[in-house]
Amino acid sequence: MNTSGHAATDVRDDAPGLHLAPFRGLRYVPERVGSLAAVTSPPYDVVVRPDGLIHLESADPHNIVRLILPQAITAGTRHRKAAVTLDRWLADGVLAPDPEPALYVYEQHGDGILQRGVIGALELSSPDEGIVLPHEDVMPHVVEDRAALMRTTAANLEPLLLTYVGAEEDGADAVIERTVLREPLLCTTTEDGFQHRLWSITDPTELATITRELARHQALIADGHHRWATYLRLREEHVVPGPWNHGLVLLVDTARYPLRVRAIHRLLNRLPVTDALAAIGDSFRVRRIDQPLPAALDLLAATAAEGNAFLLAGDGAFHLLDRPDPALLDRTIRTDRPQAWRTLDATVLHSALLENVWHVPDAPEDISYIHDAGAAVDQAERRGGTAVLMHPVREAVVRDLARQGVTMPRKSTSFGPKPATGLVLRSLALD
Repeated sequence: MNTSGHAATDVRDDAPGLHLAPFRGLRYVPERVGSLAAVTSPPYDVVVRPDGLIHLESADPHNIVRLILPQAITAGTRHRKAAVTLDRWLADGVLAPDPEPALYVYEQHGDGILQRGVIGALELSSPDEGIVLPHEDVMPHVVEDRAALMRTTAANLEPLLLTYVGAEEDGADAVIERTVLREPLLCTTTEDGFQHRLWSITDPTELATITRELARHQALIADGHHRWATYLRLREEHVVPGPWNHGLVLLVDTARYPLRVRAIHRLLNRLPVTDALAAIGDSFRVRRIDQPLPAALDLLAATAAEGNAFLLAGDGAFHLLDRPDPALLDRTIRTDRPQAWRTLDATVLHSALLENVWHVPDAPEDISYIHDAGAAVDQAERRGGTAVLMHPVREAVVRDLARQGVTMPRKSTSFGPKPATGLVLRSLALD
């Protein structure tokens, strides 16, 4: 745990900050499911492979993936299926609301990481208010799909991951640390080896302390840009103040509990590696690497301090691209953005390579976004496409750009560990 980073806080003395409200969480009734671990899932956009979806569906008939990724022929049918399933689980006692509104302390522990934060219903704000800072663009078709699902189920099915930088004297931290000494509401270990624990906070004094402290801060969206955009869209549809003015989030103080930031890789479904390499010409230095994936990723990581670099895969080998032609960058990268944005790998990939060298449109049928490097390589080899493996971006760079109101290319970062989906849900009908 890092407690040395409290100097650079995001305290807001001149404007409203975060307003986190208690809510009556919907939670699985342990006696009605095989195990709590068997009904959880990663966030919907991490479950990208059909075998992963099938694995989760077969883990337990009540796995949360049946709500966040319902399967049917049409979108409308999928969303109605999720709503019917949610209603049935409530009627059957598979899910049940907690007796009173609460904020929830959530802890994840595994792989050398201890992360704690608070789950609640956050009052929504637009980006120009500077309270919740997005750092990535969103894809309209994904927002439309998530909005239809939330609209039909009238529920927030999984929390967004937001970060803030707390102050050393933050009372919210003290409440969290006292809370984790109590017996948790639930404790389970998922198949990735992470232990998850959840506590509720209902004491008015402790709730007031958290509310008061968070109101001094702004937050960065670490994971969930599409769901945040969905929250804002649905708020516009419900102009009368009410439950649609809030959205389910997990807030983590990264001065105390730093997150890991990993890359999100690209799969170019219609571009074979041979064509990609042929089009590059002298635009980048290209080196073939006949080594296993871990060694190739190590070589990619070694270039991080030297400038933009990418690892191409899909033909049974790896190809390291680095040292881009300065003339190409001058010609293709926007000059009206900060230098930190202009030198991002994602900026160079999308502006220089995808748009100008490879002419690949940023459309779902052309580009898939995959968190796991091995999965990206496997799918590229199966489909005859090209996997583009990326460097991660430091959180400080992300936050600095977000504060300047500059968004990064979509799917530029993967913050983690992400909250497990299925531990606590929010029904808007209960608020």
